[in-house]
Amino acid sequence: MKASQSIARRSVTSVAWNVVASMTGVVVGLVRSVALAQLLPISVFGVYAWAGSIVTLSAVVADFGFGGAFIHRSTETEDEEQTAAVHFTLQLIFTSVWAATLVSGALVFARGQTRIVLLLLTATAAGTQLARTPRLILGRRVVHRRLALVRFLDTVFSALVAISLAWRGLTIWALLSTNLVTLLINVVAFYVWRPVWRPRLTWSPPVIKYFLRFGSRNVLAIALLRALDRVDDLWTGAFLGNDPLSFYSRAYRFATYPRTILAVPINMVAGGTYAELTKDRKRLSKAFFRTNAFLLRSGFFLAGLLALIAPEFIRLGLGAKWLPMLDAFRLMLIYTLFDPIKATVANLFVAVGKPGQVVQARVVQLIVLVIGLFLLGPLTGITGVALAVDFMLVVGIAILLWQARSFVDFSPRRLFAAPALGLVFGMLLAYRASTLPAIAGSDWRTGLVKIIVFTGMYGASLLALERRQTWEMLLIFRQLFRHSASSQNED
Repeated sequence: MKASQSIARRSVTSVAWNVVASMTGVVVGLVRSVALAQLLPISVFGVYAWAGSIVTLSAVVADFGFGGAFIHRSTETEDEEQTAAVHFTLQLIFTSVWAATLVSGALVFARGQTRIVLLLLTATAAGTQLARTPRLILGRRVVHRRLALVRFLDTVFSALVAISLAWRGLTIWALLSTNLVTLLINVVAFYVWRPVWRPRLTWSPPVIKYFLRFGSRNVLAIALLRALDRVDDLWTGAFLGNDPLSFYSRAYRFATYPRTILAVPINMVAGGTYAELTKDRKRLSKAFFRTNAFLLRSGFFLAGLLALIAPEFIRLGLGAKWLPMLDAFRLMLIYTLFDPIKATVANLFVAVGKPGQVVQARVVQLIVLVIGLFLLGPLTGITGVALAVDFMLVVGIAILLWQARSFVDFSPRRLFAAPALGLVFGMLLAYRASTLPAIAGSDWRTGLVKIIVFTGMYGASLLALERRQTWEMLLIFRQLFRHSASSQNED
């Protein structure tokens, strides 16, 4: 098989496994989130979100950009076995220092339930971090069957455990159990059952120098990305309080479910795919455009649909106690429209060995976000926080796409025009249909009508505006499942 055919087949097969796992797992995850929202008090979500933001944001020190260095192809990383051993050695050192520092800080500064949550999240995050090496090996090979199965099992078992504990009245431990399950499954899947790679320590100065050099250029971009994802939670908890953070964190959680279905599995594969195509601009451009076109069309559809049925979803699924998050939830769906391509562009810069390219955009984004939080947050609460996050993301995407044109060729109009028009027409017609006298008055009726009308109008708009592109997207989607069915023996 030719190399081009091999990478194409491995990419589609890997995406297929991840899509199947995501689409199955997202249903289980949604059930878990809905059940926990109904069973647990509002306040525990704020404590968990605030502590989780601290752990996630500071964990950039533990990783230090080593993952991107592992994926990037260079003379220092030609020997995969040696590279994996060096990566694990550095990961162990950096993770140990990070965990010890965070544990010390939690013991000194945190109190009560917050201290317990910080300590447990730090321990589980450190353990999961040490399973990064075998995950990166599979990602580098663009072979994602096991990764997809791990994600699926993690979703299923964490849901069962969390819901069971919540049913028994164990509030914060119901949420913490998901992290414990994740750690256990990662250790078993990568180091116990048919291990992908057996841990060993190696000290190779040239490879270590490469990791530190590449990581030092990549770590700032990763830190900025983590900050962009978590500063809003930290600010909300610090300035608005625990309950507003609970509402905001749940709004963000449900609004970002669409990207879990397709964006996450595709982005898991994109980095390895781009890395193998860096010397062929034409093929790299084609892969970049198709990846982002698919993500945008699916993202616009899912975000528009959720924005329409948000009131019905909250009242019927979560309960009236969660209605204060409605406006923030709808605004966060703007974030859902553009967020998926943020990761693919970052993957492109890592693949071509220019991870520093995203730093400038993320610095601007962070400045915009902080200004927006202080201007809008105190006036309008979590609605203002959501607006600040939306504006930050749009500014960043514009900068990143402009920078990406140095490495790939694409048309922004072709990327955005058709799904944007389909979104506008579909939402207007669906909302109008839901207000008809024969429909209004029942959440079940209005929700169903919105789904049917918006789906039909959005699909019709895409077919009318770009028939060829739509059929290509549908063929790709069909290939995902066909290849997943024919790849049962791959690992």
